[in-house]
Amino acid sequence: MNVGIIGSGGREHAICYMLNKSKKVSKIFCFPGNAGTDLIAQNVNLNPDNFSEVEKYCLEKDIKMLVVGPEKPLVDGIVDHFKDKPIRVFGPDKISSKLEGSKIFTKKICQKKNIPTSKFKIFESLNETLDYLRNSNFPLVIKADGLASGKGVYVCQNFNEAKSASEEIFNGKFGVAKQILVEEFLDGEEMSYFVVTDGKNYKFFGSAQDHKRVGEGDTGKNTGGMGCYSPSRLLNDLLDLKIKTKIIEPTLDAINEFGGVYKGFLYVGLMIKNNEPFLIEFNVRMGDPECQTILPTLNSDFMDILVSCSDGKLNQSNINFSNSKSICVVLCSKGYPEKFENNIQIKDLEKIKLHQNQNIFHAGTLKTKAGIVSNGGRVLNFVSTSNNFSKCRDEAINLIKKLNWRNGYFRGDIGYKVIKT
Repeated sequence: MNVGIIGSGGREHAICYMLNKSKKVSKIFCFPGNAGTDLIAQNVNLNPDNFSEVEKYCLEKDIKMLVVGPEKPLVDGIVDHFKDKPIRVFGPDKISSKLEGSKIFTKKICQKKNIPTSKFKIFESLNETLDYLRNSNFPLVIKADGLASGKGVYVCQNFNEAKSASEEIFNGKFGVAKQILVEEFLDGEEMSYFVVTDGKNYKFFGSAQDHKRVGEGDTGKNTGGMGCYSPSRLLNDLLDLKIKTKIIEPTLDAINEFGGVYKGFLYVGLMIKNNEPFLIEFNVRMGDPECQTILPTLNSDFMDILVSCSDGKLNQSNINFSNSKSICVVLCSKGYPEKFENNIQIKDLEKIKLHQNQNIFHAGTLKTKAGIVSNGGRVLNFVSTSNNFSKCRDEAINLIKKLNWRNGYFRGDIGYKVIKT
């Protein structure tokens, strides 16, 4: 079967890598892909937001399945566009995708279904927000309602920080803002929990802990993710049961009541305190870099899982992971998440020899006549799997040092909460 992948980041390269291992996949096309996907697939220079153009190309190339990596096409309704077409699309429909497209939509579901989450207030103007904040206790969390590429969340320690965050959101930093969400600050430890669902059934698809802050020790500005380890040290059988019964099942029930059909990955962002889960947010796709961290530990045929989900037959599919530990360290452009330069050459990348337990997934890269150049803030993902987290991190960092890309930087402490020093 010919398969198309929407997206251009590290997550999409990891998906491409796993599909390339399946004997059931004939050819892979990436819209638009990156320099890494170009090695194992055909990159297509086509705007993935133009669904009609994507459809036309899929019909021409006999692409029978589309796998959607990022959130924007899902929120914009790509699944609905292909509903009556002869092409399967792996991902949730437009109604279901509101779980990520609107944080306020999700909070209202939490309210309706008694899903454990932080207390919150919704405001429709800056003045109204500031009036509330002047009489609030801090810290507080302020969130943009819509898509913000993982960056529209502010943890504010005082009124001035909250005022600045509110002004940025209402002034359009993440697009037109009609509403803003102010939440109580949840104290605990974060965990990313994943399931895959076919609209009726769901199955566990890994856990992880992402490192969002730019600086070591989780300091500094938020990013799209500086690295990740899997599985999460927090997960146990009792917590797993609570996540499923208190959060996932009520949410999927609510989506069904709204008339949505949820097929695809559901990313559950959690805060864990005293072995109790509290929902921070949902994402309607695999995380990045969680995807790059989890997928190399999958033993099952990835294509089988995607097809069974799309066909509503997930209960007939086995999902098996190895018992390996996994760590991903992200190599970023200097200056990220603020200003950074693109088109900086990455020399000798192809000369790095990888062992079977190691991967380099491209994110912000571009193939040019002059060679591979940087094309984003997060540039490369270095992944190692083994039976030991410390070994995983050492191997990933040694690969980065071998590359010796002078325009790059990384966090050397990924997995510090699980690695005893």
